[in-house]
Amino acid sequence: MAGVVTPHLPSRARRTTCKGLTALQHRESGRVKIIVIGAGVVGTAAAWYLAAAGHEVEVVERRDGAGLETSFANGGQISPCHAEPWANPAVLPKLARWLGREDAPLLMRWRRWDPELWAWGASFLVNCLPGRTEANTERVLRLALYSRDCLRRLRAETGIAYDQRTAGILHIYRDPAEYAHACAAADLMRRHGLDRVALTVAECLEHEPALAAVAPTLAGGIFTPGDESGDAHLFTRELARLAEGRGVRFRYGVGVRRLVTRGERVAGLDTEAGQLEAEVYVLAAATASRALARPLGLHLPIVPAKGYSITAPVTDPARAPVVSITDDEHKIVVSRLGERLRVAGTAEMTGEDLTLTPARVAAVLGHARALFPGGADYDRAEPWTGLRPATPDGVPLVGPTRYHNLWLDTGHGTLGWTMACGSGALLADLIGRRRPAIDPAGLGLSR
Repeated sequence: MAGVVTPHLPSRARRTTCKGLTALQHRESGRVKIIVIGAGVVGTAAAWYLAAAGHEVEVVERRDGAGLETSFANGGQISPCHAEPWANPAVLPKLARWLGREDAPLLMRWRRWDPELWAWGASFLVNCLPGRTEANTERVLRLALYSRDCLRRLRAETGIAYDQRTAGILHIYRDPAEYAHACAAADLMRRHGLDRVALTVAECLEHEPALAAVAPTLAGGIFTPGDESGDAHLFTRELARLAEGRGVRFRYGVGVRRLVTRGERVAGLDTEAGQLEAEVYVLAAATASRALARPLGLHLPIVPAKGYSITAPVTDPARAPVVSITDDEHKIVVSRLGERLRVAGTAEMTGEDLTLTPARVAAVLGHARALFPGGADYDRAEPWTGLRPATPDGVPLVGPTRYHNLWLDTGHGTLGWTMACGSGALLADLIGRRRPAIDPAGLGLSR
Protein backbone atom coordinates (compact mmCIF):
# COMPACT_ATOMS: atom_id res chain seq x y z
CA MET A 1 0.00 0.00 0.00
CA ALA A 2 1.14 3.55 -0.65
CA GLY A 3 1.47 5.88 2.30
CA VAL A 4 -1.70 6.96 4.03
CA VAL A 5 -3.29 9.86 2.19
CA THR A 6 -3.75 12.81 4.50
CA PRO A 7 -6.97 14.59 3.58
CA HIS A 8 -7.77 18.16 4.43
CA LEU A 9 -10.51 19.17 6.80
CA PRO A 10 -12.11 22.60 7.06
CA SER A 11 -9.81 25.45 6.07
CA ARG A 12 -10.39 27.10 9.43
CA ALA A 13 -8.38 24.29 11.02
CA ARG A 14 -4.65 24.58 11.72
CA ARG A 15 -2.29 21.74 10.80
CA THR A 16 0.78 20.56 12.70
CA THR A 17 2.85 17.41 12.41
CA CYS A 18 3.27 14.88 15.20
CA LYS A 19 5.14 11.56 15.14
CA GLY A 20 5.14 11.38 11.36
CA LEU A 21 1.41 11.99 10.97
CA THR A 22 -0.28 15.23 10.03
CA ALA A 23 -2.20 16.25 13.14
CA LEU A 24 -5.12 18.60 12.98
CA GLN A 25 -6.08 21.07 15.64
CA HIS A 26 -9.71 21.92 15.06
CA ARG A 27 -11.31 25.09 16.18
CA GLU A 28 -11.16 25.49 19.97
CA SER A 29 -14.17 23.24 20.58
CA GLY A 30 -12.70 20.46 18.39
CA ARG A 31 -16.20 19.95 16.97
CA VAL A 32 -17.03 19.67 13.27
CA LYS A 33 -20.24 18.69 11.52
CA ILE A 34 -20.09 15.24 9.92
CA ILE A 35 -22.66 13.51 7.73
CA VAL A 36 -22.59 9.71 7.61
CA ILE A 37 -24.30 8.17 4.58
CA GLY A 38 -25.88 4.88 5.62
CA ALA A 39 -27.44 3.61 8.87
CA GLY A 40 -26.49 -0.05 8.67
CA VAL A 41 -24.39 -1.51 11.46
CA VAL A 42 -21.23 0.04 9.94
CA GLY A 43 -22.64 3.55 9.48
CA THR A 44 -24.40 3.56 12.85
CA ALA A 45 -21.22 2.46 14.63
CA ALA A 46 -19.29 5.20 12.82
CA ALA A 47 -21.84 7.77 13.97
CA TRP A 48 -21.55 6.53 17.54
CA TYR A 49 -17.78 6.85 17.70
CA LEU A 50 -17.69 10.17 15.87
CA ALA A 51 -20.23 11.58 18.32
CA ALA A 52 -18.21 10.15 21.21
CA ALA A 53 -15.24 12.10 19.85
CA GLY A 54 -17.26 15.30 20.22
CA HIS A 55 -18.47 15.93 16.69
CA GLU A 56 -21.89 17.01 15.49
CA VAL A 57 -23.14 14.00 13.56
CA GLU A 58 -26.01 13.48 11.17
CA VAL A 59 -26.86 10.16 9.51
CA VAL A 60 -28.72 9.99 6.20
CA GLU A 61 -30.47 6.69 5.48
CA ARG A 62 -32.73 5.80 2.54
CA ARG A 63 -34.71 3.23 4.50
CA ASP A 64 -37.22 3.98 7.27
CA GLY A 65 -34.98 2.82 10.11
CA ALA A 66 -31.52 1.62 11.06
CA GLY A 67 -30.17 -1.75 10.02
CA LEU A 68 -32.87 -2.64 7.49
CA GLU A 69 -30.67 -3.81 4.62
CA THR A 70 -27.46 -5.87 4.85
CA SER A 71 -27.54 -5.82 8.66
CA PHE A 72 -31.12 -7.04 8.95
CA ALA A 73 -30.80 -10.84 9.05
CA ASN A 74 -27.14 -11.75 8.64
CA GLY A 75 -25.40 -14.75 10.19
CA GLY A 76 -25.03 -13.02 13.55
CA GLN A 77 -21.37 -13.81 14.14
CA ILE A 78 -18.70 -11.48 15.50
CA SER A 79 -16.01 -13.57 13.92
CA PRO A 80 -12.34 -12.61 13.59
CA CYS A 81 -11.96 -16.34 12.94
CA HIS A 82 -13.27 -15.62 9.43
CA ALA A 83 -10.31 -13.36 8.68
CA GLU A 84 -9.02 -15.62 5.91
CA PRO A 85 -10.63 -14.10 2.80
CA TRP A 86 -12.59 -15.97 0.17
CA ALA A 87 -9.68 -15.28 -2.19
CA ASN A 88 -7.17 -17.93 -1.13
CA PRO A 89 -5.36 -20.77 -2.94
CA ALA A 90 -7.70 -23.44 -1.59
CA VAL A 91 -10.76 -21.91 -3.27
CA LEU A 92 -9.45 -22.23 -6.84
CA PRO A 93 -10.21 -25.96 -7.38
CA LYS A 94 -13.59 -25.47 -5.69
CA LEU A 95 -14.60 -22.75 -8.15
CA ALA A 96 -14.37 -25.25 -11.01
CA ARG A 97 -16.55 -27.74 -9.12
CA TRP A 98 -19.13 -25.07 -8.30
CA LEU A 99 -19.61 -23.88 -11.89
CA GLY A 100 -23.21 -24.24 -13.02
CA ARG A 101 -24.51 -25.28 -9.60
CA GLU A 102 -27.45 -23.20 -8.36
CA ASP A 103 -26.71 -24.27 -4.79
CA ALA A 104 -22.96 -23.53 -4.97
CA PRO A 105 -21.57 -21.70 -1.91
CA LEU A 106 -20.03 -19.08 -4.23
CA LEU A 107 -21.93 -18.41 -7.45
CA MET A 108 -20.91 -15.85 -10.06
CA ARG A 109 -23.43 -15.18 -12.80
CA TRP A 110 -21.54 -14.17 -15.96
CA ARG A 111 -24.69 -13.90 -18.09
CA ARG A 112 -24.19 -10.28 -19.05
CA TRP A 113 -21.29 -8.01 -19.80
CA ASP A 114 -20.42 -6.25 -16.58
CA PRO A 115 -16.92 -4.71 -16.76
CA GLU A 116 -16.82 -4.05 -13.02
CA LEU A 117 -17.71 -7.66 -12.16
CA TRP A 118 -15.13 -9.02 -14.62
CA ALA A 119 -12.46 -6.69 -13.23
CA TRP A 120 -13.45 -7.74 -9.71
CA GLY A 121 -13.17 -11.40 -10.71
CA ALA A 122 -9.71 -10.90 -12.19
CA SER A 123 -8.54 -9.15 -9.02
CA PHE A 124 -10.09 -11.93 -6.94
CA LEU A 125 -7.98 -14.51 -8.78
CA VAL A 126 -4.80 -12.45 -8.26
CA ASN A 127 -5.57 -12.25 -4.55
CA CYS A 128 -5.72 -16.05 -4.39
CA LEU A 129 -1.91 -16.07 -4.55
CA PRO A 130 -0.44 -17.29 -1.20
CA GLY A 131 1.45 -14.08 -0.43
CA ARG A 132 -1.62 -11.95 -1.09
CA THR A 133 -3.81 -14.19 1.04
CA GLU A 134 -1.48 -13.96 4.02
CA ALA A 135 -1.25 -10.16 3.79
CA ASN A 136 -5.02 -9.79 3.44
CA THR A 137 -5.66 -12.16 6.34
CA GLU A 138 -3.43 -10.06 8.58
CA ARG A 139 -5.19 -6.84 7.58
CA VAL A 140 -8.67 -8.22 8.24
CA LEU A 141 -7.59 -9.84 11.49
CA ARG A 142 -5.95 -6.64 12.73
CA LEU A 143 -9.20 -4.72 12.33
CA ALA A 144 -11.49 -7.57 13.43
CA LEU A 145 -9.67 -8.18 16.73
CA TYR A 146 -9.65 -4.47 17.49
CA SER A 147 -13.33 -4.28 16.65
CA ARG A 148 -14.18 -7.17 18.95
CA ASP A 149 -12.43 -5.35 21.79
CA CYS A 150 -14.30 -2.13 20.95
CA LEU A 151 -17.61 -4.00 21.04
CA ARG A 152 -16.82 -5.46 24.44
CA ARG A 153 -16.00 -2.01 25.82
CA LEU A 154 -19.14 -0.57 24.30
CA ARG A 155 -21.25 -3.31 25.86
CA ALA A 156 -19.65 -2.79 29.26
CA GLU A 157 -20.12 0.99 29.11
CA THR A 158 -23.70 1.08 27.83
CA GLY A 159 -25.27 -2.25 28.78
CA ILE A 160 -26.52 -2.65 25.21
CA ALA A 161 -28.30 -5.99 24.72
CA TYR A 162 -28.84 -7.79 21.41
CA ASP A 163 -29.31 -11.53 22.16
CA GLN A 164 -25.56 -11.77 22.45
CA ARG A 165 -23.69 -14.97 23.25
CA THR A 166 -20.03 -15.11 24.19
CA ALA A 167 -19.57 -18.88 23.95
CA GLY A 168 -17.20 -18.72 20.98
CA ILE A 169 -17.43 -20.00 17.41
CA LEU A 170 -16.78 -23.59 16.35
CA HIS A 171 -15.74 -24.37 12.75
CA ILE A 172 -16.48 -27.93 11.70
CA TYR A 173 -14.81 -29.83 8.83
CA ARG A 174 -15.68 -33.05 7.01
CA ASP A 175 -12.77 -33.33 4.58
CA PRO A 176 -9.43 -34.19 6.26
CA ALA A 177 -7.56 -32.10 3.66
CA GLU A 178 -9.79 -29.09 4.35
CA TYR A 179 -9.25 -29.60 8.06
CA ALA A 180 -5.47 -29.66 7.57
CA HIS A 181 -5.63 -26.44 5.54
CA ALA A 182 -7.75 -24.84 8.27
CA CYS A 183 -5.25 -25.85 10.94
CA ALA A 184 -2.48 -24.15 8.95
CA ALA A 185 -4.61 -20.99 8.63
CA ALA A 186 -5.31 -21.17 12.36
CA ASP A 187 -1.56 -21.17 13.02
CA LEU A 188 -1.24 -17.95 10.99
CA MET A 189 -4.07 -16.33 12.92
CA ARG A 190 -2.56 -17.38 16.24
CA ARG A 191 0.66 -15.64 15.26
CA HIS A 192 -1.38 -12.47 14.81
CA GLY A 193 -3.14 -12.75 18.16
CA LEU A 194 -6.31 -14.81 17.60
CA ASP A 195 -6.75 -17.74 19.99
CA ARG A 196 -7.78 -20.80 17.91
CA VAL A 197 -7.83 -24.38 19.18
CA ALA A 198 -7.87 -27.51 16.99
CA LEU A 199 -10.35 -30.11 18.28
CA THR A 200 -11.02 -33.76 17.69
CA VAL A 201 -14.56 -34.81 16.82
CA ALA A 202 -15.12 -35.91 20.41
CA GLU A 203 -13.96 -32.51 21.65
CA CYS A 204 -16.31 -30.80 19.18
CA LEU A 205 -19.18 -32.68 20.79
CA GLU A 206 -18.04 -31.63 24.24
CA HIS A 207 -18.30 -28.00 23.14
CA GLU A 208 -21.57 -28.48 21.26
CA PRO A 209 -23.53 -31.70 21.98
CA ALA A 210 -26.21 -30.71 19.44
CA LEU A 211 -23.76 -31.69 16.67
CA ALA A 212 -24.37 -35.37 17.45
CA ALA A 213 -26.36 -35.92 14.25
CA VAL A 214 -23.39 -35.03 12.01
CA ALA A 215 -20.56 -36.26 14.24
CA PRO A 216 -19.91 -39.43 12.17
CA THR A 217 -19.18 -37.27 9.11
CA LEU A 218 -16.72 -34.89 10.78
CA ALA A 219 -12.93 -34.84 10.52
CA GLY A 220 -12.42 -32.29 13.29
CA GLY A 221 -13.05 -28.72 14.31
CA ILE A 222 -11.38 -25.47 15.27
CA PHE A 223 -12.73 -23.49 18.21
CA THR A 224 -12.29 -19.75 18.69
CA PRO A 225 -13.25 -19.11 22.32
CA GLY A 226 -13.11 -15.30 22.13
CA ASP A 227 -15.54 -14.89 19.25
CA GLU A 228 -19.20 -14.04 19.79
CA SER A 229 -22.62 -13.93 18.18
CA GLY A 230 -25.71 -11.77 18.37
CA ASP A 231 -28.51 -10.08 16.47
CA ALA A 232 -26.92 -7.41 14.27
CA HIS A 233 -30.24 -5.74 13.48
CA LEU A 234 -31.20 -5.47 17.14
CA PHE A 235 -27.71 -4.15 17.95
CA THR A 236 -27.94 -1.53 15.19
CA ARG A 237 -31.35 -0.33 16.33
CA GLU A 238 -30.25 -0.10 19.95
CA LEU A 239 -26.99 1.66 19.07
CA ALA A 240 -28.92 4.17 16.94
CA ARG A 241 -31.17 4.85 19.91
CA LEU A 242 -28.16 5.36 22.17
CA ALA A 243 -26.52 7.57 19.55
CA GLU A 244 -29.63 9.74 19.35
CA GLY A 245 -29.32 10.19 23.10
CA ARG A 246 -25.80 11.42 22.46
CA GLY A 247 -27.09 14.02 20.00
CA VAL A 248 -26.78 12.18 16.67
CA ARG A 249 -29.55 13.09 14.23
CA PHE A 250 -30.89 10.31 12.01
CA ARG A 251 -32.68 11.32 8.80
CA TYR A 252 -34.58 8.19 7.75
CA GLY A 253 -36.33 7.78 4.41
CA VAL A 254 -33.92 10.16 2.70
CA GLY A 255 -32.09 8.85 -0.34
CA VAL A 256 -28.87 10.45 -1.53
CA ARG A 257 -28.93 11.21 -5.27
CA ARG A 258 -25.34 12.37 -5.60
CA LEU A 259 -22.39 13.94 -3.85
CA VAL A 260 -21.86 17.53 -4.97
CA THR A 261 -18.20 18.47 -5.33
CA ARG A 262 -16.33 21.73 -5.60
CA GLY A 263 -12.75 21.20 -6.63
CA GLU A 264 -11.19 18.60 -4.38
CA ARG A 265 -13.89 18.84 -1.74
CA VAL A 266 -17.40 17.55 -1.26
CA ALA A 267 -19.61 20.60 -0.96
CA GLY A 268 -22.86 18.85 -0.10
CA LEU A 269 -25.33 16.04 -0.71
CA ASP A 270 -28.15 16.23 -3.22
CA THR A 271 -30.89 14.26 -1.45
CA GLU A 272 -34.60 13.63 -1.72
CA ALA A 273 -34.98 16.10 1.15
CA GLY A 274 -32.94 18.81 -0.53
CA GLN A 275 -29.31 19.82 -0.22
CA LEU A 276 -27.50 18.81 2.98
CA GLU A 277 -24.15 20.21 3.96
CA ALA A 278 -21.42 19.39 6.45
CA GLU A 279 -17.68 19.85 6.84
CA VAL A 280 -16.86 16.12 6.62
CA TYR A 281 -18.66 13.23 4.88
CA VAL A 282 -18.42 9.49 5.57
CA LEU A 283 -19.56 7.08 2.87
CA ALA A 284 -20.88 3.99 4.67
CA ALA A 285 -23.62 2.99 2.25
CA ALA A 286 -22.56 -0.66 1.70
CA THR A 287 -23.16 -1.69 -1.93
CA ALA A 288 -24.64 1.73 -2.78
CA SER A 289 -21.26 3.29 -2.00
CA ARG A 290 -19.93 2.26 -5.41
CA ALA A 291 -22.60 4.13 -7.39
CA LEU A 292 -22.28 7.25 -5.23
CA ALA A 293 -18.50 7.32 -5.60
CA ARG A 294 -18.33 6.59 -9.34
CA PRO A 295 -19.34 10.10 -10.60
CA LEU A 296 -16.50 11.51 -8.47
CA GLY A 297 -13.96 9.41 -10.34
CA LEU A 298 -13.56 7.09 -7.36
CA HIS A 299 -13.72 3.48 -8.47
CA LEU A 300 -14.46 1.38 -5.41
CA PRO A 301 -13.63 -2.32 -5.96
CA ILE A 302 -16.96 -3.46 -4.55
CA VAL A 303 -19.56 -5.84 -5.97
CA PRO A 304 -22.80 -6.93 -4.30
CA ALA A 305 -22.51 -10.45 -2.89
CA LYS A 306 -26.03 -11.67 -2.25
CA GLY A 307 -26.29 -13.71 0.91
CA TYR A 308 -29.19 -15.79 2.16
CA SER A 309 -30.48 -16.63 5.60
CA ILE A 310 -33.38 -18.34 7.29
CA THR A 311 -34.66 -17.65 10.80
CA ALA A 312 -36.65 -20.37 12.53
CA PRO A 313 -38.12 -20.68 16.04
CA VAL A 314 -36.25 -23.08 18.32
CA THR A 315 -38.42 -26.07 19.20
CA ASP A 316 -36.04 -28.28 21.20
CA PRO A 317 -33.30 -26.34 23.03
CA ALA A 318 -31.30 -29.53 23.61
CA ARG A 319 -31.05 -30.13 19.86
CA ALA A 320 -30.29 -26.52 18.89
CA PRO A 321 -26.75 -25.19 19.27
CA VAL A 322 -25.55 -22.91 22.03
CA VAL A 323 -22.16 -22.31 20.43
CA SER A 324 -22.23 -20.49 17.08
CA ILE A 325 -21.26 -22.91 14.30
CA THR A 326 -19.52 -22.46 10.96
CA ASP A 327 -19.86 -25.33 8.50
CA ASP A 328 -16.87 -24.54 6.34
CA GLU A 329 -17.61 -27.03 3.56
CA HIS A 330 -20.99 -25.48 2.80
CA LYS A 331 -20.08 -21.91 3.86
CA ILE A 332 -22.96 -21.91 6.34
CA VAL A 333 -23.06 -20.23 9.75
CA VAL A 334 -25.53 -20.94 12.53
CA SER A 335 -26.25 -18.65 15.48
CA ARG A 336 -28.67 -19.00 18.36
CA LEU A 337 -30.47 -15.67 18.83
CA GLY A 338 -32.56 -16.10 21.94
CA GLU A 339 -35.31 -18.53 20.98
CA ARG A 340 -34.56 -18.24 17.26
CA LEU A 341 -32.08 -20.09 15.09
CA ARG A 342 -30.38 -18.05 12.37
CA VAL A 343 -28.74 -19.99 9.52
CA ALA A 344 -26.97 -17.97 6.84
CA GLY A 345 -24.53 -18.36 4.02
CA THR A 346 -23.70 -18.55 0.34
CA ALA A 347 -22.61 -15.71 -1.92
CA GLU A 348 -24.25 -14.99 -5.25
CA MET A 349 -22.73 -12.38 -7.55
CA THR A 350 -25.78 -11.29 -9.50
CA GLY A 351 -25.76 -7.51 -9.37
CA GLU A 352 -28.37 -5.64 -7.34
CA ASP A 353 -31.00 -8.39 -7.71
CA LEU A 354 -32.67 -9.22 -4.39
CA THR A 355 -34.82 -12.06 -5.70
CA LEU A 356 -34.95 -15.04 -3.37
CA THR A 357 -33.76 -17.92 -5.56
CA PRO A 358 -35.68 -21.03 -4.41
CA ALA A 359 -32.75 -23.41 -4.95
CA ARG A 360 -30.48 -21.34 -2.72
CA VAL A 361 -33.08 -20.95 0.03
CA ALA A 362 -33.63 -24.71 -0.13
CA ALA A 363 -29.88 -25.30 0.15
CA VAL A 364 -29.63 -23.21 3.34
CA LEU A 365 -32.69 -24.94 4.80
CA GLY A 366 -31.33 -28.36 3.88
CA HIS A 367 -28.02 -27.71 5.60
CA ALA A 368 -29.85 -26.44 8.69
CA ARG A 369 -32.02 -29.56 8.92
CA ALA A 370 -29.00 -31.82 8.45
CA LEU A 371 -26.91 -30.06 11.09
CA PHE A 372 -29.57 -29.71 13.78
CA PRO A 373 -32.57 -31.96 13.01
CA GLY A 374 -35.42 -31.23 15.38
CA GLY A 375 -33.68 -28.17 16.79
CA ALA A 376 -36.02 -25.67 15.14
CA ASP A 377 -39.32 -25.54 13.29
CA TYR A 378 -37.91 -25.29 9.78
CA ASP A 379 -41.38 -25.31 8.25
CA ARG A 380 -41.88 -21.88 9.80
CA ALA A 381 -38.50 -20.56 8.72
CA GLU A 382 -38.45 -17.01 7.37
CA PRO A 383 -36.09 -16.60 4.37
CA TRP A 384 -34.18 -13.40 3.69
CA THR A 385 -31.56 -12.13 1.31
CA GLY A 386 -29.28 -9.12 1.44
CA LEU A 387 -26.43 -7.58 -0.54
CA ARG A 388 -23.02 -7.55 1.11
CA PRO A 389 -20.39 -5.11 -0.23
CA ALA A 390 -17.52 -7.44 -1.17
CA THR A 391 -14.00 -6.42 -2.17
CA PRO A 392 -11.86 -8.86 -4.18
CA ASP A 393 -9.21 -9.10 -1.47
CA GLY A 394 -11.71 -9.38 1.41
CA VAL A 395 -10.36 -6.23 3.08
CA PRO A 396 -12.73 -3.30 3.73
CA LEU A 397 -12.19 0.29 2.63
CA VAL A 398 -11.69 2.38 5.76
CA GLY A 399 -9.87 5.68 5.33
CA PRO A 400 -9.51 8.83 3.25
CA THR A 401 -10.08 9.57 -0.42
CA ARG A 402 -8.51 12.14 -2.74
CA TYR A 403 -11.40 14.43 -1.81
CA HIS A 404 -10.14 16.25 1.23
CA ASN A 405 -13.26 15.84 3.36
CA LEU A 406 -14.65 12.51 2.11
CA TRP A 407 -13.92 9.31 4.00
CA LEU A 408 -14.79 5.68 3.31
CA ASP A 409 -16.22 3.10 5.70
CA THR A 410 -17.50 0.40 3.38
CA GLY A 411 -16.65 -2.85 1.60
CA HIS A 412 -16.76 -5.09 4.69
CA GLY A 413 -18.30 -8.03 2.82
CA THR A 414 -19.54 -10.76 5.16
CA LEU A 415 -17.75 -9.19 8.14
CA GLY A 416 -19.58 -5.89 8.56
CA TRP A 417 -20.97 -6.91 11.94
CA THR A 418 -17.54 -8.19 12.96
CA MET A 419 -15.63 -5.03 11.99
CA ALA A 420 -18.23 -2.29 12.49
CA CYS A 421 -17.16 -0.97 15.88
CA GLY A 422 -13.45 -1.10 15.10
CA SER A 423 -13.97 0.65 11.77
CA GLY A 424 -15.97 3.41 13.45
CA ALA A 425 -13.41 3.89 16.23
CA LEU A 426 -10.52 3.89 13.75
CA LEU A 427 -12.27 6.39 11.51
CA ALA A 428 -13.01 8.71 14.43
CA ASP A 429 -9.31 8.71 15.35
CA LEU A 430 -8.17 9.34 11.77
CA ILE A 431 -10.64 12.18 11.20
CA GLY A 432 -9.73 13.71 14.55
CA ARG A 433 -5.99 13.34 13.81
CA ARG A 434 -5.42 11.21 16.89
CA ARG A 435 -2.95 8.37 16.74
CA PRO A 436 -5.20 5.31 16.15
CA ALA A 437 -5.07 2.24 18.35
CA ILE A 438 -4.20 0.08 15.32
CA ASP A 439 -2.14 0.67 12.20
CA PRO A 440 -4.49 1.73 9.35
CA ALA A 441 -1.99 0.59 6.68
CA GLY A 442 -3.56 -1.58 3.99
CA LEU A 443 -7.14 -0.72 4.90
CA GLY A 444 -7.65 2.25 2.60
CA LEU A 445 -8.45 2.80 -1.06
CA SER A 446 -4.79 3.42 -1.93
CA ARG A 447 -3.61 -0.11 -1.14
